[in-house]
Amino acid sequence: MAEQIEQKRLLVTEVPGPRSKEIAARRDEAVAAGVSSGVHAYIERGSGAILVDADGNHLLDLGSGIAVTSVGHAHPAVAAAIAAQALDFNHTCFMVTPYEEYVAVAEALNELTPGDHAKRTALFNSGAEAVENAVKVARLATGRTAVVAFDHAYHGRTNLTMALTAKNMPYKDRFGPFAPEVYRMPMSYPLRDGGRSGAEAAADVISQIEVQIGAENLAAILIEPIQGEGGFIVPAPGFLPALSEWATANGVVFIADEVQTGFCRTGSWFACDDEGVVPDLITTAKGIAAGMPLAAVTGRQELMDAVHAGGLGGTYGGNPVATAAALASIGVMRDEDLAARARHIGEIITARFGALKAELGSIAEVRGRGAMIAIELVKPGTLEPDAALAKAVVASCAAEGVLTLSCGSYGNVVRLLPALVISDELLADGLDVLEAALRANC
Repeated sequence: MAEQIEQKRLLVTEVPGPRSKEIAARRDEAVAAGVSSGVHAYIERGSGAILVDADGNHLLDLGSGIAVTSVGHAHPAVAAAIAAQALDFNHTCFMVTPYEEYVAVAEALNELTPGDHAKRTALFNSGAEAVENAVKVARLATGRTAVVAFDHAYHGRTNLTMALTAKNMPYKDRFGPFAPEVYRMPMSYPLRDGGRSGAEAAADVISQIEVQIGAENLAAILIEPIQGEGGFIVPAPGFLPALSEWATANGVVFIADEVQTGFCRTGSWFACDDEGVVPDLITTAKGIAAGMPLAAVTGRQELMDAVHAGGLGGTYGGNPVATAAALASIGVMRDEDLAARARHIGEIITARFGALKAELGSIAEVRGRGAMIAIELVKPGTLEPDAALAKAVVASCAAEGVLTLSCGSYGNVVRLLPALVISDELLADGLDVLEAALRANC
């Protein structure tokens, strides 16, 4: 792949620089205060794993727009597909006059998602919208209303998905009342579970469901196979299969929210693949279209087709430019075997910071899968979360031109989501900066 911008970190001013600060001043007068940004470096161009800001700084992006630009910024194949489709037509609304690109994306998702059963797909605009529609499908198909979500979960910012999301601040605080019939269950969190196995953690969830809700009232179990905003929490082996098996036995729809984990991010096409879990419905977004707004619900034919004509859709869902980007992105992932690349990236990161964990008492755990890796930070000698340390580390990296992200219910996790096309050399440079930031702040 020929890069448009040299894949090298370069600082010509402080971050943010003077031009970015000028734009930030305009922002203060124009943009709602509730819309936040982690780093006030205003971006003008991007390519691969590098972003160029308004001051000419070349920033190394280890966040990929929160796992969106997995094929890199402005991948030539994706950019060409977007341009070609924009020249043909930008919009008709698939519900008015359809087009082939929507159908082609649905075919690709039906093929790629776990399971060899007959499937159907509907396209939407965002992960939150996909989750809402998955719940709609589950409720209509089962005739039941209750939905189970989990501690530390994040599913979106709409009214229903705020109810499904666990963390209050900043996502839910004073935005209620929220949608009813949402029940929260304990997540398998190996670091903080006291050694419980996945089977034991699942048995606890199942017991609580049967006592508090009743299987006959439960429409769906909704879970992220690896939690995203909650802290990249990887459940203990056996947790997901046990829940999926119980759901099947009790006529409950098992929904996998793979918005952040999907499309090669975890070293497989989908995180469910790791334990052979086959969800009834799967929601996708983020990495599906390299930054164009697109999301999907894919699932069993009998569930998806239970919905009456007109019950699913939206003006922009499956927009032709976004679907063209998705088809090109999927092609890149296949052609460049980005699932294997994600596994390689994960091995590099975990080896590097696993060794550092032995030195620094503030690192409680290095976890994740593929190119979705997190470092949980605590007060040394305890499991007390250290959110201030995570914030300081992210800020130190940004000052050196490396963009990282924090997350976690306690705000104490540094997460890495590099583009899957990043070179080993550029990745090593970013990890050098991160290691230095950890050493300086711990």
